[in-house]
Amino acid sequence: MSLSTHVNQTVNMKVKIDTKEKFYVITLMETTFSANIAADLSQLVTKFLQQEIKNVVLKLSALEIIEDKGAEELAKMQQLFYENNASFVICELNPLIEEKLEELELLEVMDITPTESEAADIVQMEEIERELLDDEIEEIH
Repeated sequence: MSLSTHVNQTVNMKVKIDTKEKFYVITLMETTFSANIAADLSQLVTKFLQQEIKNVVLKLSALEIIEDKGAEELAKMQQLFYENNASFVICELNPLIEEKLEELELLEVMDITPTESEAADIVQMEEIERELLDDEIEEIH
């Protein structure tokens, strides 16, 4: 169930953003993930960390080329989300992009799923884990 959809175009990047109950689905509508696009995407997604809904599912099905700097920035974005108790799950990667991330030794540190549905499941599970941890911390205090 999509609550809202809009297309956002910054100077260098086209994305579509769907708002779901617990997360945003950001579909990157670019074929190349350069350092510039990574910077634009980072600027966009970090704003969500200040929202009530913080979790992001990033669909990269259109992506055909990822530059090293772009890949590294993607891994940093994901790390930033987890440091802020939010989920950042990447889905629908082209096999060539997966190979590139593997070469850069980034694949194993990233949360990547084949489908948006599986990404949504991970976000839901992580939300439950965070709620349980919060409850445990409250009980201790």
